[in-house]
Amino acid sequence: MNLASLDLNLVVALRALLEERNVTRAGQRIGLSQPAMSAALARLRRHFDDDLLSRNGGHYELTALGLALLDRTATACDLLERVFSSQADFDPARETHEFTILASDYAVAVFGAELARAVHTEAPGIRLRFQQPPGGITDNSATLLSTADGLLMPHGVISGFPAVELFQDRWVFLVAEDNPEVGDRLTLDDLRRLPWVTYQRTYDAPAVRQLSMLGVEPRVEVSADSFQVLPFLVAGTRRIALVQELLAERLRGVVAVRIMEPPYEAVPLQEAMWWHPVHTHDAAHIWLRETAARVGAGVAGPGVHPGQG
Repeated sequence: MNLASLDLNLVVALRALLEERNVTRAGQRIGLSQPAMSAALARLRRHFDDDLLSRNGGHYELTALGLALLDRTATACDLLERVFSSQADFDPARETHEFTILASDYAVAVFGAELARAVHTEAPGIRLRFQQPPGGITDNSATLLSTADGLLMPHGVISGFPAVELFQDRWVFLVAEDNPEVGDRLTLDDLRRLPWVTYQRTYDAPAVRQLSMLGVEPRVEVSADSFQVLPFLVAGTRRIALVQELLAERLRGVVAVRIMEPPYEAVPLQEAMWWHPVHTHDAAHIWLRETAARVGAGVAGPGVHPGQG
């Protein structure tokens, strides 16, 4: 397929048609008349040799190919927008710009808040939008990265994309202050017999895989889609939870839990910001990466030194 022979305006029309599933509404959405939108649909049908939209009673439904194109077209449009919004020069003190960063609540609490403070001081016209990453990160990395300016994620989950190193953290355990079953030190037997609270997403798998190699299979009693609620789900119970030390320290004194060392040499966590290669030479994104690296170098807590890793 020769990209130069394609009318890229059809990509915008295709997205509107597939998402609206109605010619009139799709035309209104992108500022085309109903006849012009019908003509665009006809051209798209000839190109794909498929109806894309098929009438079923009083409404249209997507064909199998239309369904397959739905997500791809949205991703293509997002990527095109980012390509054509790229800048050769960027003055953070004068520019107005919005960056979208995908991050867990842990990464926002430990790093995102510090980044937001730095941006507030240095670049008053810059907006940061933090979003929780969807599931299936390892299976859909390229598509996910094409929709955002960065993804905050530790090493060991995705690979093959550029990244800037941010900070290092350690894993610790939380147990209730009044849990009589745990002494001054945790043991591997404690990890095997006590019920667990876990973060429900699968991209903390490196820590879980290490436990499996030690013969520990967590008996999960409660799971949650937030790292910050784990201490509250541990307090007043027999449960234990594996969390990042920097987050645990920020919540110290807020929840009646004890922070305890793992009974094994837990692999440290190296947080990074990953991005799609389309952003590599964009001046605004270069500024974002440089700022993130500088802020990340100052993020530290007990057992972690600024710039470590």
